[in-house]
Amino acid sequence: MDSSLGIRALSMRLACAIVITSFLAAQTTSGQSGPATRAPAPGYKLVEWPVPATSAAGFAAPWNFIQVSAVAVTSKGTVLVLHRGAHPIMEFDPGGKFLRSWGDGLISEGKVAAIPQANWAPDRARYSAVYGPPGCTSCGAHSVRVDPQGNIWVVDAAGHVIYKMDPAGKETMRLGTRGAAGAGAAHFTLPTDIAFAPNGDLYVTDGYGAARIVKFSRDGKFLLEWGKRGTGPGEFGLPHNLVIDGQGRVYVTDRDNQRIQVFDPNGKFLTEWKGTGGVSGLAMTKDGHIVTGAVLRDLNGTIVAKFPEAGSAHGAAVDDRGNIYLAQLSGVVQKYVR
Repeated sequence: MDSSLGIRALSMRLACAIVITSFLAAQTTSGQSGPATRAPAPGYKLVEWPVPATSAAGFAAPWNFIQVSAVAVTSKGTVLVLHRGAHPIMEFDPGGKFLRSWGDGLISEGKVAAIPQANWAPDRARYSAVYGPPGCTSCGAHSVRVDPQGNIWVVDAAGHVIYKMDPAGKETMRLGTRGAAGAGAAHFTLPTDIAFAPNGDLYVTDGYGAARIVKFSRDGKFLLEWGKRGTGPGEFGLPHNLVIDGQGRVYVTDRDNQRIQVFDPNGKFLTEWKGTGGVSGLAMTKDGHIVTGAVLRDLNGTIVAKFPEAGSAHGAAVDDRGNIYLAQLSGVVQKYVR
């Protein structure tokens, strides 16, 4: 073969290869044939938190948290720990130094209990509650959140009630009716979480008993509700936690169906992230990511980071620096710093 012809043939093959490679890269980046190329996810390091308590002899001693169900970061940057025991609401500074506690007598002694699988029915809850001696101190403690105005909200699942408190811890509003389960605007049945829309609207997962999302105005006026028990779009096995992004989209972890569902502000189903596992805790970061248990995801549900040594996490929170706090029912709080 003439050498010039061989060179031209080789050049043409190289040109074709470049075109094909460029096309595949464009397809991958656009998401048509694969996930987009992403920069390396930021790493997180687990640190000891909070500062250990001190014994009477002057030595370090562990905190006796009883089932940490939730954490939240206040407008001052302090961290609230909600646990199922005496002094159920504890406040620490960011470094883990204890500041104060309150809430004895506030939260019910009822304990959410699972119904045996042999007694499950498609249209009935898989959870109930036990009260009295089989319960435990503050066992209704389920979620603590802080709204953009600095108010503290505590969800008492077994008490069927949600408390709004000012930053000092004084009650200023109540959603639901303490000790009375039900549906409609004035009652919940074992509620699980609360979230805040950009316009101040409130969203509640009425989770263990009712399988619905309830929307209120910022002053507590009932607006609407959606959801029923099931496995289809807009149906729930257990709506356990929820968060809201800057556009008002509502992300709900449907724990028993092992997925996260996404809705518009009025409850219209948008999409679902299947195969997430039985995620409980959710938290929204300031840079547009969602903590989903032991995993950080973007708003499309793609995993961008995993937290080393993290448990399943019953609750989650994020501070202004992007540090992550995970509440574990094993009785610990895990703090992850970048």
